[in-house]
Amino acid sequence: MTIIAQSPRLVIREFQPEELDVYLNHFTDERVIEHIPKRSRDERITIFNIALSQYQQIKTCGVWGIFDAYSGDFIGSCLLRPFNGDDAIMELGYSIDHKYWGRGLATEMAEAIIAHGFTDPAVNEIVAVTTFENEASQRVLKKAGMVREGNLKRGEDDLAFFSLKR
Repeated sequence: MTIIAQSPRLVIREFQPEELDVYLNHFTDERVIEHIPKRSRDERITIFNIALSQYQQIKTCGVWGIFDAYSGDFIGSCLLRPFNGDDAIMELGYSIDHKYWGRGLATEMAEAIIAHGFTDPAVNEIVAVTTFENEASQRVLKKAGMVREGNLKRGEDDLAFFSLKR
């Protein structure tokens, strides 16, 4: 198991195969999934399995678990992925279990993942999107140093677009 990033309260690491149920259960809370792309259980299983298979080859981007540094409890998941197929621009995404909201953990995670993304000299920019209604995530991204750069249309959705350049 590889640790991707660490902060005072968090360990962000590769998922283990036996953590599939923990990962899937995270997405059963309507509050957690309200502002993220809608996926079926089978799609989430595929995402998890692809993440596991990519851990050996790819280190800058991926899907990882967020865990409490002291208790080891699962807090949520996060990802970095190429934005629109451009490996020089990484997109940050995350979801946090509701019981951990309002504690500053999302900001701590975002700062750690941004720092991780910029360890790759080929990455020039990290971006993120949120729904307009998700003001809490917008505050998280701003606290992590990202700047609102307008809006982005993704499929049928209009989203708030944030960016941080190297």
